[in-house]
Amino acid sequence: MQGCILIPDDLTMRRLLALAALCLAPLPGLADCVGNDLIAALPVAEQAALRARADAAPFARGNLWQASRDGQQVILVGTYHLDDPRHAETLTQLAPVLDKATALLVEAGPEEEAALKHRLAKEPGLMVQTSGPTLPETLLPEQWQALSEALRARGVPPFMAAKLRPWYLTLMLSVPVCALEAATQGSRGLDGMLIEAAADRGLPVRALEPYDTVLRLFDDMPAADQIEMVTSTLAMEARSEDMGATLATAYFAGEGRLVWEFMQVQSLQLPGQTPETVAEDFAQMDRAMISGRNRAWVPIIEEAAARGPVLVAFGALHLSGEAGVLNLLAERGFAVTPFAP
Repeated sequence: MQGCILIPDDLTMRRLLALAALCLAPLPGLADCVGNDLIAALPVAEQAALRARADAAPFARGNLWQASRDGQQVILVGTYHLDDPRHAETLTQLAPVLDKATALLVEAGPEEEAALKHRLAKEPGLMVQTSGPTLPETLLPEQWQALSEALRARGVPPFMAAKLRPWYLTLMLSVPVCALEAATQGSRGLDGMLIEAAADRGLPVRALEPYDTVLRLFDDMPAADQIEMVTSTLAMEARSEDMGATLATAYFAGEGRLVWEFMQVQSLQLPGQTPETVAEDFAQMDRAMISGRNRAWVPIIEEAAARGPVLVAFGALHLSGEAGVLNLLAERGFAVTPFAP
């Protein structure tokens, strides 16, 4: 459906956040796109160095885990928010877990997605700037020209986007042109497939956070940082399909942490970036978009686990790291091990 501006659903925004706002996060329909794995294209020594940095983080590899404490049982799956036929194997593995679980916990369930869509439809000011300079006035002429061309390729006239908030524009740019048709038709991804499987069983689906969490994150983001999201995403426009292929390959190899390290290397290639600025940018993104949310989720997971076995599903980048969900659970006395069906 060309020529329209879409109201993003909650999972769409989480796709952006999962890879951090500096870098392109591919959206639904990448099965229709063709790209090359950029990590595999690196020299062997650089690949090894990337993996060494990734593996230094706690729980760096794997998408399926289990955590137990005093008879409580939690199964955790790091998800990939895009459709892919390889999800079928994961669903088969998790079917017995869904049969026994007392609840499915996800970042946002159907109620939260509906609430967010209603809010955005009711309050267009959340997506449109009603005061201050327009984007043509804010961006350099060459940046506005590049943005205009990218938007036209997505069926959006530039004049319609001139006053859109930068975070929303970043979401639009994050949809590769080859994926537009599938994106407008919707995509379930592993999260949606698990929610559907839970509904089929009459299993309660509960959200790990309020529906407006991501809106509040963007509200707290300085205007300059939001503009940088747009310009940085534009800088990756020519490689959007390759980035999608890279993400998918790493995820299905259980190497989600590798993507985080790779994105930092890629960010160093953007104009004006230094090792110091990239390190600080990623540290800020981690605090706001990953680790901060992880810490808020853990008490909710504990509370649910106290009532019976639970399955918890969220973006794979939330699993690993010192402040990853797995390590936070381990610090609270859970025995965390790879999932064994």
